[in-house]
Amino acid sequence: MTLPDDYLTYRRRRYGQDIDRHDWRLARDRKPISWPGGQAVAVMMVIPCEFYPLNPTSKPFGHPRGMKTPYPDLRHYTTRDYGNRVGVYRLLDVLRASGLKATFPLSAVLLQKARPLVDAIAADGHELAAAGLHTAAIHWGGMAREDEERMIAQTRAAFDEMGLGPTCWMSPARNQSRQSLDLLAEHGFKRCLDWETDQVPVPARASSGTVLTLPVHNELEDASLILDRRQGEDRWADQVIEATEFLKTERQRYGAQMLGFQVTPFVMGQPFRVHAFRRIAETLDRDTAVWCATASQIADAFEKEAHP
Repeated sequence: MTLPDDYLTYRRRRYGQDIDRHDWRLARDRKPISWPGGQAVAVMMVIPCEFYPLNPTSKPFGHPRGMKTPYPDLRHYTTRDYGNRVGVYRLLDVLRASGLKATFPLSAVLLQKARPLVDAIAADGHELAAAGLHTAAIHWGGMAREDEERMIAQTRAAFDEMGLGPTCWMSPARNQSRQSLDLLAEHGFKRCLDWETDQVPVPARASSGTVLTLPVHNELEDASLILDRRQGEDRWADQVIEATEFLKTERQRYGAQMLGFQVTPFVMGQPFRVHAFRRIAETLDRDTAVWCATASQIADAFEKEAHP
């Protein structure tokens, strides 16, 4: 097999990195981060509450957690609906018992469909973030700018109509186009949970300012490890705790670190799995070297130090 003639002329290929949203820099060369209480690791738990349409278009591709079998795929639809009706409340109970706060990205359509859920999240002091319109409204590189702008504007309008003003965004399937960050900044979203660029927040350039990207560790996503890789929930909990312990050891070399991970309501909210999430919450709550915080709390602390 040979490479195409234009492979080496890719215009973004250069020394360091291909992406141009932020500058390339070695970890050893950046100013070390310090968190408000002097902790070694800031942990951000991201709990998406997303709406999965029963008959998604799946163009140009479907959400990886969307419907699996021909219409009407009620088995997978009701499982995901169970997460927003039942499972997420078990996760809220665990967080309430430990006093920890999390970030909850919501599909805009759920603001009307599941208002009690929105109220419960807000009442417990968690952060509400925007997760796009719904999981079938995928942002991708081939879509027209005006179509993507309309989707983001509709999402912003839905949250504003309910008296909510999130500044944090997570795209459906955590997928973006090349112009997504520019459009998000134009509509008042200053923080983004789509990228996993580093173990610290990374400011990304947008056409109308800066969007702070806060890493969410793909390799620790509960749905990926439990549903796709067939791991047990206890092993997942071990891995989250192990990752936290390891990052604590890197503080001396690189400064304070950050660990973001996703907890899926229809996965970890099951009655036979929630014990693993409880173990994580209790372990993190006891650890004085760990700061469990929301995306905006971490972003505010990072930006207060005026990192370039």
